[in-house]
Order: sequence, then C-alpha cells, then structure tokens
Amino acid sequence: MEQRSIGNDTVGRVGVSAIGLGAMPLSTKEDRPSPEEAEAVVHAALDAGVTLVDTADAYARDGSEFGHNESLVASALRSYGRTDNVLVATKGGHTRRGRDWELDGSPSYLRSACEASLRRLHVDAIGLYQFHRPDPATPWEESMGGLRQLYDTGLVRMLGISNANIAQIDVARSILGDALVSVQNQFSPGWRFSADELAHCRSHGLAWLPWSPFGGVSAAGSLDAAAPAFAEVAGELGVSVYQVTLAWHLAQADVVLPIPGASRPASIVDSAAAADLVLSPDQLARLDAG
Repeated sequence: MEQRSIGNDTVGRVGVSAIGLGAMPLSTKEDRPSPEEAEAVVHAALDAGVTLVDTADAYARDGSEFGHNESLVASALRSYGRTDNVLVATKGGHTRRGRDWELDGSPSYLRSACEASLRRLHVDAIGLYQFHRPDPATPWEESMGGLRQLYDTGLVRMLGISNANIAQIDVARSILGDALVSVQNQFSPGWRFSADELAHCRSHGLAWLPWSPFGGVSAAGSLDAAAPAFAEVAGELGVSVYQVTLAWHLAQADVVLPIPGASRPASIVDSAAAADLVLSPDQLARLDAG
C-alpha cells in the first residue's frame, strides 16, 4: 500500500499506510462485533497493509467500560504477531458519564488519562497522542501545556489535536513546537467546512486525519444517495463509492491520512484498496464540485 509520513526531522518521520483503520465502531456501536469478530477486523486491516490504527480511551458504549477500544486494539495487535511497524494513535480529553460524552482538558486529567492509555495499550510511550476535543472549561493554552508535559516527560512520541480551528492549530504549534504532527477533524464529501484547516495543515506539514470520511456511521450506508457524483464515478470505475471517497480524500493533499471505521473485515479490505485507486483529473474535478 502507498505510504505516507507522520512527523518531522525533530521527532522523526514515521511511514504509515495511506489508509488507516478507525477502530471506534468496534466498541461504540450497539450491535458491535464480538471480541473475536473485532479481532478479525483488525487482523484483516493488517493483512491489507494498514499500519495506522486510530483509537481513543472514550470509545466505549458507556462510562462503565471506559478504555474498551484501546484494550481491544492492544489485544488484537498482540494476537496478530509482529506489529512493530504499526502506529497506534489514541486520544484523551473526552470523559464519559453513563452514555453521555463530557470533556476534561485539564493538564492533570490529561496526565492521568495518558498513563491509563499506556497501561491499556501495553507500551512504554504512545506513538501518537491526540487531544480529543477543546474543553470550554479549560483554556486551550493550558490543555496544550498539559500535552507538552506528556511529550517532555517521554510518555508520548508525537502529539496531535482534534476538532481544532486554525487559531487553535496555531496556538498548538507555538506551544508544542515540532512535537505537534497531526490534526484530526471532521471532513467528508458532505462535510467540507474544515477545508481551510486542511489547507493550513498542508502548508505547515501537519498530517490531516479526516474523521468520519464517509459522513459518520449512521450516514455511511446511504453515501450513494448523499454523494451522487461519487456514486457516478464509482460506477465508471467498477468500485465501491467508499473507495472513490477515500481516493478523493487522498487526492486533497499528501498530508491526508483517512481513517475509515469498519466493523467487518470486508469493509476495511475494501477501504484499503482505495490507496491504489487512480482518479482522472476530470473525475476529481467533478468530485470537488460536489
């Protein structure tokens, strides 16, 4: 599979697959896979050449099983065999109260969350640790300072932020320096409101990880209807609309690393094939137009 990089000369550059695996559906869906089925999804991704897996401590059905997704990913990687080429990206800063999603971006919470993630992932340092979402109760600069402490103390190798605007990206750059290597924001054919942030990341060499690249779990099944231009191109090429969508993401910039979710092996195998899909200039123009 095509390789793209995360990092820079200061923290090091890590080559990863152009298509990653978003592990969230393996834990948060009401009809989520069994542990054995979830393991098969992760293994199918690895077999297909995926070397970037995105998780988070808050990916669970509710607060009683906080950390479910990280533990699942760690278990699946251990049972696969050699996975030292796999970059696991996790996130902290979201909390769960029952089924509700809440926030805590305080430095003290981020430290405790990171330490818990280290234990669940069975690693000495997290490859890529991302601040999940801005916390209105904590100044952004304080949250970024907390992230910087995690890097300075060696608990994480690289840092990322998620759900951030351009101003927040620039503050993060000023505080985190070269330790900041990625931004994970929502972006899809039907949600292009973060296009300016994507361009900003491209200009500064920050990896862009679009979450919900198909529009989200509830919308993915109707992507054909929601994105007719993408369905049309898929018909021309004889591939799924999902492959076309991911190929379009990749064509936006060489810093883009889509992380499609999957709850079946066939889904991630299909998504991984998008790395080799070539779209013509005419097709890209039609897709860019909507």
